[in-house]
Amino acid sequence: MTDRTPETNEHPALLSPETRLDPRYSDPKATAASWSEAKALLIEAELFWISTVRPDGRPHVTPLPAVWSDGALHFCTGPEERKARNLAANPHVVLTTGTNTWNKGYDLTVEGEAVRVADDGRLRELAAAWEAKYGSFWHFEVRDGHFHHGPGHAVVFSVAPRTVFGFGKGEPFSQTRWRFA
Repeated sequence: MTDRTPETNEHPALLSPETRLDPRYSDPKATAASWSEAKALLIEAELFWISTVRPDGRPHVTPLPAVWSDGALHFCTGPEERKARNLAANPHVVLTTGTNTWNKGYDLTVEGEAVRVADDGRLRELAAAWEAKYGSFWHFEVRDGHFHHGPGHAVVFSVAPRTVFGFGKGEPFSQTRWRFA
């Protein structure tokens, strides 16, 4: 994406997506959550579940940490891990985060396309974001378009949201959809 705003370093389309409360799945007293509220939850979330598609069409789901930066979620994986091999064939992903309670909290589901990040300068920025969020265990060296940690290395992917669903749990229950241009 280009034409980022200087205040947020995000593309303008990410600042005001089309927002819709689905009345079929929402309490009559519910209102649509704002995108800024949802984005704050994505920034703060420590654990996400990523869903990818295996070459034979079966789903694959696994937990991972992710960071929000420049209007997208970012995650890393070993190049031979199942999710990386799946993304080589089909870049469409869903990242989910929230709480495992029924009657309180807020869940978010982010749909988008995973795009590899290989620029060392950008990777250094993301490595700093990982360490700031998760601590020194997540310290990465950057070289040759990869994160390096101990004896291994990882590829990094960026997922700009196409559609995000938010599920408010408890009183009032709600379902909000944000669609991005």
